[in-house]
Amino acid sequence: MASKAYIAAVKALAEKEIEDMNVAELVSAMAGGWRAEHIVEAWSSGVATSLGLATAAVHTGGKRVCVVPDERSRAEYERAMEQAGATPAEVVVGEGEERVGELEGVDFMVVDMRRRDAARVLRGARPGARGMVVVCKSASGKNGGAARMMGTGTRVVRAAFLPIGGGLEILHVGVGKGPGLKGGCGRWIRRVDHDTGELHVFRR
Repeated sequence: MASKAYIAAVKALAEKEIEDMNVAELVSAMAGGWRAEHIVEAWSSGVATSLGLATAAVHTGGKRVCVVPDERSRAEYERAMEQAGATPAEVVVGEGEERVGELEGVDFMVVDMRRRDAARVLRGARPGARGMVVVCKSASGKNGGAARMMGTGTRVVRAAFLPIGGGLEILHVGVGKGPGLKGGCGRWIRRVDHDTGELHVFRR
């Protein structure tokens, strides 16, 4: 499923002059591999990630919801999707945890960290029975930032940072009781391979 979603995203984005194509393709593959049934995107700008989620939803049969801060953003999002030849997701207008908290059973969520209410969006997320994968775009990855923003008692099972597309912080949020990263704490370690010039980021 991940492969099918990835290939579909590559085809959908082909020959389009869109930024963050690598992020969109990765997000599509992740949503497909997770077999996401309820996908939420806290949108700020751009269409690449939205297209990636749309292609993944075709394969998983998942429901897509896009949360935008205001009516102006709704119009901008819908226009961008239509110009890209894709069907817009169901749109929810409003900021912060209140509107996101109305969406129950989320199992895959993408948050653009450039939103001024990004922290409140993360706190309001309500995972489904299998837990939830959260992808934070334009994340610095410093001090496990996104994990720390999650609500009190949120069980962050895994966290990773990828230095692509302005930074991606990826969290696996579990449900129920069990082990998790202590309060989202941890230390991000960056190491440069001097032979290849590659940047490796991992969490200790």
